[in-house]
Amino acid sequence: MDFVDFVAVIRRRWIAIVLLTALGLGLAATLALFTTPQYTASTDIFVSTQPSVDATEAFEGSTYTQQRIQSYVDVASSSVVLKPVISELGLKTTPALLANSVSAEAVDNTVLLTISVKNASPTAAAKIANAISSSLRNIVIGKLETRTGTGGAGKTTSLVNLTVVRAATRPTSPTSPNLPIYLLVGAVAGLIIGLGLAFARQALDTRIRGEREVRALSDSPILGAVSFDSAARKSPLTVQAEPKSPRAESFRSIRTNLAFLDFESSRRSFVVTSSIPGEGKTTTSLNLAIALADADRRVVLIDADLRRPQVAKYLGIEGAVGLSDVLIGRADFDEVVQPWGRSGNLFVVPSGSIPPNPSELVGSKTMEELIARLTEEYDEVIFDAPPLLPVTDAAVLSRLTSGALVVCSARKTRIPQLTKALENLSNIDASVFGVVLNMVAPKGPDAYGYYYAYEYAEASK
Repeated sequence: MDFVDFVAVIRRRWIAIVLLTALGLGLAATLALFTTPQYTASTDIFVSTQPSVDATEAFEGSTYTQQRIQSYVDVASSSVVLKPVISELGLKTTPALLANSVSAEAVDNTVLLTISVKNASPTAAAKIANAISSSLRNIVIGKLETRTGTGGAGKTTSLVNLTVVRAATRPTSPTSPNLPIYLLVGAVAGLIIGLGLAFARQALDTRIRGEREVRALSDSPILGAVSFDSAARKSPLTVQAEPKSPRAESFRSIRTNLAFLDFESSRRSFVVTSSIPGEGKTTTSLNLAIALADADRRVVLIDADLRRPQVAKYLGIEGAVGLSDVLIGRADFDEVVQPWGRSGNLFVVPSGSIPPNPSELVGSKTMEELIARLTEEYDEVIFDAPPLLPVTDAAVLSRLTSGALVVCSARKTRIPQLTKALENLSNIDASVFGVVLNMVAPKGPDAYGYYYAYEYAEASK
């Protein structure tokens, strides 16, 4: 995934990312609101050696203190220090539980020892911190660091002395929860989860959204893209009804690209199909036929979808008799072909009655002969054929024509479906003119850039 793909995913999933980030903030704020405030009180103890007139003893005492002060950090939270504190203050706890709220540290490059106590009560935190410093002093001086004097006097002395230089006072504000930190962590966590889900969905989403996916799976050229328009279902004949609209211009662009792809042939026949139903192959056939007829090309549009025909309904013509009747010899072609439109260049053949064996009819010798005849009489012969994956009609018919034009619906067609459809054509050596992207988002990360520019130009007129 390159940077462009990364940005596209962010733009496509930004709402979910923002919502999850906001959710993280909300959960963090709620957690901070319902967390019991904790207050921290600290006391500082200065550790020194006992005064000595002997320089050697003074040096040894100082070195001894430096070596031993780190041990006092562990002793401060030991049961031997905490038991007297619990007894003195009448605390309803155990040394192990109390140790969880006690921390001690030796200040770097000093002989200071800081003891901190965290408690829900600021007063209790201060009392416990002072009591621990007193208990630690008693334990260290009275037990751990004593020695018996020389000369038979039997007097015990301590090598070190612990002096409280800063007693703990009642804290005025809680140290936790820290609302800014909570909110920062919540926002970052929500953002990470949002991004993770966005890219996970992207990895699992096999829908074709635009040009990049088509180019990644096929060498077939993209002949053009038609932007999505919610009104297209009610008014499918865009080139006829709204000739200046961006959608109409897109069909004229496809017409031009087709001319460049097959510039050596003045007459041709081709199939317009798709991978699955509902991708807009019939409306593409209709609008492309109208666009070609407007360019002074003599065009015949044949509804070869003998299963679910739509051409007659969209054009408002009689469709009871048509292609199927010609193929079984019930009617002559000249009897079923109907002129349509203002240009005088477009002729339409409906599907006729629905036969029980569509695949056999479209692949018959009669169909082959009909195509040969039509390519002599018309400049463009367009077959609106069924989708490639459900049935074989379009694949069979594409072998008899110049090739196939595959319509792909953005945000509906999936990569495996288009891949399989193109493979079906390749397996029988059928030519593929190219792919038409239909229902492309007019704006956003999946937009086809041409349409945005065209719409902008139209709006500014």
